Amino acid sequence: MIHGLSVPVLPGFDLRIDHYDWALSLAQVGLDVFMLDFQGSGLSPRPKMDEPCNANPAQWSILIPNPLSTACDASLWPMYRSQLINSQTDWDELDTVVNYIRGERGVEKVALVSWSQGSFRIGPYAIQHPDKVQSLLFFAPIFNPNGRASKAGTRFESPAGLPVSSPATQFGFPMNLTTKVALEGSWTRELQCDGQREEGIQDLVWSSIMDSDTVGRTWGPVLPDGRAEGVMRVRNPFLWGWNSTTVPLDGTLGGTVPVLIIYGELDTQVSAPPFSAPALYDAIPGPSKLMFKVVCAGHYMVWERQRRALHGISKQWLNDGAVEGFTEGRFFVDTEGVIYPQ
Repeated sequence: MIHGLSVPVLPGFDLRIDHYDWALSLAQVGLDVFMLDFQGSGLSPRPKMDEPCNANPAQWSILIPNPLSTACDASLWPMYRSQLINSQTDWDELDTVVNYIRGERGVEKVALVSWSQGSFRIGPYAIQHPDKVQSLLFFAPIFNPNGRASKAGTRFESPAGLPVSSPATQFGFPMNLTTKVALEGSWTRELQCDGQREEGIQDLVWSSIMDSDTVGRTWGPVLPDGRAEGVMRVRNPFLWGWNSTTVPLDGTLGGTVPVLIIYGELDTQVSAPPFSAPALYDAIPGPSKLMFKVVCAGHYMVWERQRRALHGISKQWLNDGAVEGFTEGRFFVDTEGVIYPQ
């Protein structure tokens, strides 16, 4: 199980309260479940991210007066001037983990599950290593058909070196920051159905995110009880190689590696141009592909009422390689979990 851009893997997949724990629900039907925090996220090492002046300078105000007393010296910024994270480092990390699991469990192939921007990791990885991947499950996948290409004349090489950056470039700092208010705002904008989100779950989600960030939870606004509200430190990656040109390579996706896509009908992050989850389905060349649009669900379905549909469909897919006997096609899922052809 692979996290997206911002939320670490444990709050996203294993929120241990009242059946919100997707990973546990899979383990309870006999699956061996592993979860990966990439470098710069969650409980994994966060090099160069403990220095608040390495944050996006547009967000320094979030850190004043805690932990910064004043803005950083712009003449010294950024403290670290090169890419910290990119697509190749992520693919390498994922390969290390997949090889570990294959050895640990004595299997040839591993099924991969991702949320949101995790699609940039598992999609290109499967194309490069089809001998190690059993299947892919894209939950709320970020996909731009015209996204950044690989180096011209190559399949997946970086289109740029490791630049010495200036403040004018977007890759000149290791991290961005997300506040509790910002996360809740992006979530609340997608709430359109009665009972879509349980009251108070947003506070439990934030608490879990802070448990995965021992430094970030000490930064940001100070609450009346003297505790910091915390900020989510989000690694700043340089990504490429996930577009309508790379998806069809070798006929792997939907062929050697079956694919399932599932997303919420209210998800603005996968449906606002230039991003499109259906475009990913269309770009996959092979016949072994399924897509489910879940009604009354958004980008944060893992923490909403419709999480049960997500759990149920993923259990069938990972155990049987099919959902209600289907291995191809587009479907709707209603609020009772009933599946209809689209």
